[in-house]
Amino acid sequence: MPRIKILPTLGGKSTFGYEGSILTGTEIHFGKEHKNKTKITAIQYTDLIGHFKGKTIIVGNSRRNRPPGSLGEWLKIWVTSATIATYVAKILVSEGYAKKEEGMAIRFY
Repeated sequence: MPRIKILPTLGGKSTFGYEGSILTGTEIHFGKEHKNKTKITAIQYTDLIGHFKGKTIIVGNSRRNRPPGSLGEWLKIWVTSATIATYVAKILVSEGYAKKEEGMAIRFY
């Protein structure tokens, strides 16, 4: 049975869970009691990391206004319209692909 890893969001205001890894793809569990789910494939992570490599970007987790060039905007275009940028940012930081910067920004390695 897959093990769900529970983490705080990048901002630390709530928690979420995920199964898998960036290398194999993830299923992210979020919302009340982590009942909502969305998947991100390993190929989508590869594209995401390649797109932002070496850049510092804002997370952009707003439901209505995801700033151009933000992680939230990229995810909305290429993965899902669900507001998951803060979860994906935390996964990227936790797995060593990015570093949390001041405020709600991350720097990709």
